[in-house]
Amino acid sequence: NFALPGLIDCHVHFREPGLTHKEDFLTGSMAAAKGGITTILDMPNTIPPTTTLAALEEKRRLAAKSIVNYGFNFGASPGNISDIKKAKNIAAVKLYMDYTTGDMKIDDLEFVADVFKASKITIIHAEDISIQNAIEIIIKNKIKNKLHVAHVSSEKELQYAKQNKIKKQVTVEVTPHHLFMNDKDLQHLGSFAEMKPRLKTENDQKALWLGIQNGIVDAIASDHAPHLKEEKEQANYPFGVPGVETMLPLLLDAFNKNRISLPTIQKLCCENPAGIFKIKNKGIIKEGYDADLVVADLDKRQAVRNEDLLTKCKWSPFEGKILKGWPVMTIVNGNVVFNDGKIFDIKAKEVQYAT
Repeated sequence: NFALPGLIDCHVHFREPGLTHKEDFLTGSMAAAKGGITTILDMPNTIPPTTTLAALEEKRRLAAKSIVNYGFNFGASPGNISDIKKAKNIAAVKLYMDYTTGDMKIDDLEFVADVFKASKITIIHAEDISIQNAIEIIIKNKIKNKLHVAHVSSEKELQYAKQNKIKKQVTVEVTPHHLFMNDKDLQHLGSFAEMKPRLKTENDQKALWLGIQNGIVDAIASDHAPHLKEEKEQANYPFGVPGVETMLPLLLDAFNKNRISLPTIQKLCCENPAGIFKIKNKGIIKEGYDADLVVADLDKRQAVRNEDLLTKCKWSPFEGKILKGWPVMTIVNGNVVFNDGKIFDIKAKEVQYAT
């Protein structure tokens, strides 16, 4: 068995408040613990969206049931710059430059510039040319704050994000679904492989792996976005797939296939997310750091099975895939919360950030 720092998943949608039929902080955190994730950062596109100080406080109250550590991303919406400046103990501000679940898309580029100026770190949901636009806004306005580009899914997006001029200011995140699937998977999975950004070509998939190898990719995050099976089966299905339970097994399987090293997994899933969002005392195994750990059995072979999943939606696009390498024990703040298939309901804490 092999111990890693607990994974920090900097991109999850735990759906609370307002969409708790899909997931909530308890079920989502149980699924995360089973997947070896000890800290999550939740996204603001709930109902109501986390775009006011009151909504942030309400979410804080609801998240107290989580068994993994948690943090929040605040949402940008027209007119909320003063709230952005006042929001306490947040990881980042999330700004949507393209359409996705919970229509929070911003078209006003002047407002985008204001958000970039007001927030120490902004996470953007931007696809294709929108990434270029975001980078241009930063250069044009000489903004020094950081930009984190969520779920980069294509070769072109990777190139846009890592333009040399401001490379140090921009961090890039990729997801397991864009690493382990491509648009060919839509043929047999249909809506169950539909998410935003959508699956790209095999060539794009290769470019993301190359980005991991040459250090252009800074973080891997699940973008866990659960919807019920029956919602996915409708004609106007929602976009998004669950991912907290399969992210580490997929990466450990890739390690077993010599596609990625254990130190790289540790860097992209633990150390770098802690560094990017300045999360205190997490991401590495070191004296004085929080005892957030995952123990993995690198030889354990098992299929992903819908009936084993703890996420409320109870399905995975990776159903049936046999993976070698699984988390077997997860420790949060020194407490065992997952061991040998069992979950222990011990409440975790909100993370703190270095200023």
